[in-house]
Amino acid sequence: MLDDTIAAIATPLGESGIGIVRLSGEKAIEIARKVFIPRRNKEWWREQGYRLFYGHVIEPETGEMIDEVLLSMMRAPYSFTREDVVEINCHGGVVPLRKTLAAVLRCGARLAGPGEFSRRAFLNGRVDLAQAEAIIDIIRAKTDAQLKLAVSQLKGELSEKIRSLQDRITDLLAACEAAIDFPEDVDALPGAELESLIAGLKEEVEALVACADRGKIYREGAFVVIAGRPNVGKSSLLNALLREGRAIVTDIPGTTRDVIEDMINIKGVPVRIADTAGLRPTFDPVEIIGVEKAKELLEKADLILVLVDASAGVTKEDREILREVEEKNAVYLVNKCDLGGGEETFREVKKAAGEKAVLKISALTGEGIGELEETIFQKIVGSPAVGTDALLVNNVRHKNALVKAGRCLGEALEGARAGFPEDLLAVDLKEAWEALGEITGTTVAEDIIDRIFANFCIGK
Repeated sequence: MLDDTIAAIATPLGESGIGIVRLSGEKAIEIARKVFIPRRNKEWWREQGYRLFYGHVIEPETGEMIDEVLLSMMRAPYSFTREDVVEINCHGGVVPLRKTLAAVLRCGARLAGPGEFSRRAFLNGRVDLAQAEAIIDIIRAKTDAQLKLAVSQLKGELSEKIRSLQDRITDLLAACEAAIDFPEDVDALPGAELESLIAGLKEEVEALVACADRGKIYREGAFVVIAGRPNVGKSSLLNALLREGRAIVTDIPGTTRDVIEDMINIKGVPVRIADTAGLRPTFDPVEIIGVEKAKELLEKADLILVLVDASAGVTKEDREILREVEEKNAVYLVNKCDLGGGEETFREVKKAAGEKAVLKISALTGEGIGELEETIFQKIVGSPAVGTDALLVNNVRHKNALVKAGRCLGEALEGARAGFPEDLLAVDLKEAWEALGEITGTTVAEDIIDRIFANFCIGK
């Protein structure tokens, strides 16, 4: 699949300043020569790489001008794919981009599949599989923290850690196999030393697993649901968190009948937050559907914000809702504290909350909203905000591979403590090495690679 030349539009279709048609492969420059007419540098293809050339793209059959462009040329192996790469920078309109792409396809290029440029970078050794996955994370990043984690992975920080672990397992395997093959010439590692080395590896792998759930939250975000009976201020709270009037707010109970969702950024974590219909018995057929949707979302939520009206006290409906979420991850909010009083309400909610957090807020004035955001962060992440030097596993595939590696190392450690022979220990160590290799792609199956790159956009 690496012996042909691929092409695709590498920028989103629509009106913009520029749009790029990208080619990669052995014939990328040859194909570009057929559609590009330079204003100067008539033999531009003889120049060194990393040059820009001004000229026009033409229809190869008729010579009709398609667009005024800048062409960039990057020679192998000094390109993203480690192949010859040409990028034609057109005006960012749908028609010139599509006509330019059609021209290069008629001249011998093949339309690239999703993620095929990145796949070639992986197959040609430009990046490993973990770094390739970081590319899509960078593209999809919605917060600074997401971007920092993705850039850290693209730089190879996780890959370096994985390779270091693999190298140490390789050293253990070499020692074990040498003792097996040359028992008269090579002494086996002392039992205590072998146990210590395996235990150290297991501990480091388990530390990476331990941070995986936190990393996943940064990568994929969290789902927070606002719940409570009608007219306790759920829509006002949504508006306060969003800093805009997203939901309609009235004094009429039951105004919100459907789910209203939006995204907020809390200390680098993308949070999808949903305002739901008030939970109460009702005969209104539309409101009944809204209440059922709200109950469904409570089961899916990473965190539930339960509102109680400080001015109205804790009602029978409030108590039922508090009981319904007592086994879930929830924060109890005594709202409308700006109206004064509410101490008795706060004490009753505090008693019902047990170990859960209880906060006084005013969705109307913004009182307590900053403390609420900090509490939301702690409840869904549970650790300090990610820093530039953080090494977090944020990919479920990576976590699964680490769990498998940790399990194999655990079995090897048990075997070492039981005095098992080196050949049996080597089996578990080899499996641990292969599990780690799934992260960087040294041992991963072809179908897994296919699934990973299928998630990429065409042109990347």
